[in-house]
Amino acid sequence: MTHEVGLAIVRGDWEGAVMTYVGNPSEREPERTRKARAFVDETRDWGAALDRFPDHLGYERSMLHRLAEGDGEDDEDDFRAALETLPTNLQQLFVNAAQSYVFNRILSERLERGLPFDRPVAGDVVCFADSDSPNGLTLPDADRTQRVTAARVDSVTRHCERGRAFVAAPLVGTETELADGKPGDIERAVLDEVGLSPGDFDRPGEFHSEGTRRAVLVRTDLELTVDPLTLSFALPRGSYATVLLREYLKTDPQRL
Repeated sequence: MTHEVGLAIVRGDWEGAVMTYVGNPSEREPERTRKARAFVDETRDWGAALDRFPDHLGYERSMLHRLAEGDGEDDEDDFRAALETLPTNLQQLFVNAAQSYVFNRILSERLERGLPFDRPVAGDVVCFADSDSPNGLTLPDADRTQRVTAARVDSVTRHCERGRAFVAAPLVGTETELADGKPGDIERAVLDEVGLSPGDFDRPGEFHSEGTRRAVLVRTDLELTVDPLTLSFALPRGSYATVLLREYLKTDPQRL
């Protein structure tokens, strides 16, 4: 759901973002919460909804309070103001989730088209390794990038094989320059499919993002011990332990 809120924000659909967060009942939630969200969807009676939302849903209640204090017109400014009652890190998280969603779509399409993750093809953008990476974990430096021309594919491939460079895909933002060749075709096609462009991330306040690039393949050393079963590993920022564990446990990350 977080990425759906973010996509609505980036599209400038403030009302849609609020309704996705406050309404939109889910079967995963307790009955009282589902009924409260359904009430919002059906009535948009913000004040009455406050009586139905559990106290622990403080963010939803904060947004409802702001909407209930409005002039009753419920224009886009009111919905944006409701979102801005949330902590700044949560506002940023919505946009980050939208960026991650697009990033994952790009990776899925790259896999579908048979493009490698561990080495570049012509048109790719690579990040070089961060010289300040901690011991035992080689990290990409998103500020050190290079476009891979056909003439440089072999030399950059050797850098990737030695852990000195990483194929990178965009976390799209206002400053994103899309790749060339087949990778660029994928990036543009995915953005077209989700109805976004880099300029759409030019939003006010905490909802603005210039974007960056992230490695499409992460390597880590994994240690396993038993009794109790323990997996030990390190991941860079933006990578999730639940995703790695899913490959071992073969279960929905929400159940981890």
